[in-house]
Amino acid sequence: MVKTIAMMQPYLFPYLGYFQLIAAADVFILGDDLQYIRSGWVNRNRILDKNEARMITFPLKRDRYELGINQRWLCDNFKDEAERLIKVIVHNYSKAPYYAQVMPLLERLIRFPHHNLALYIEHSIKELCAYLHIDTQIHRASDLNMAGPLDKQDRVIQTAKIFGATLYINPMGGTALYDQEYFAQHGLTLRFIKMNDIAYRQYRRPFVDNLSIIDVLMFNSVEKIQELLPCYSLETGATPDRSVLEAHPTSPHTTSLLRPETSIAAP
Repeated sequence: MVKTIAMMQPYLFPYLGYFQLIAAADVFILGDDLQYIRSGWVNRNRILDKNEARMITFPLKRDRYELGINQRWLCDNFKDEAERLIKVIVHNYSKAPYYAQVMPLLERLIRFPHHNLALYIEHSIKELCAYLHIDTQIHRASDLNMAGPLDKQDRVIQTAKIFGATLYINPMGGTALYDQEYFAQHGLTLRFIKMNDIAYRQYRRPFVDNLSIIDVLMFNSVEKIQELLPCYSLETGATPDRSVLEAHPTSPHTTSLLRPETSIAAP
């Protein structure tokens, strides 16, 4: 029986905390049907460039603002963009200790031929989990056929019931958006995952934190990353502000793990 469940929007090459969340759960739900947030972190992230953070973006076709992530597509000339992105990564990481092992994997993921944004991200996340020996079940929210619209908390609770889960883990950024008492009334324990302070050797000091998993892979062996995956704590969180709960009645059931201090909510 599934005991622990977690949910997040699909992100391209997210930071280590995203994979900690996946590894901490028995089942992980990709919120592929959530609204795409422009200037969010779904199709962009940060890598190391001359010991500073540099943004990389996977460009999309222009489309309507209200579309879900699974209704968005990479741009028409993405084959060219993919080669550009690969060159940027090669330029910045060719001297990293695990470049030779990691770069062929990244090239395969970036050149993946299916350009639906949600499916493209899902493929990369599953392949990276396999590389890191994370065996958590991964499902799409759109396949669950839940009745809607649902309050963000009810969506979590209904999803948990589908899989028989008794524990829901959420990023720390969502502490003000979820009511532990309400979850408990439905037989579900709520906990918030908080990544420990993690640093590893890059090219030079000081350490640049919260970069894409690309950076983690380039500077750490698989065995070392497996040691880092459980470096987190599960917190009970503060009592939620009722005004916040009421102000976001239909916001998504997830918050951004790309930047621990940031919360992403759809209208």
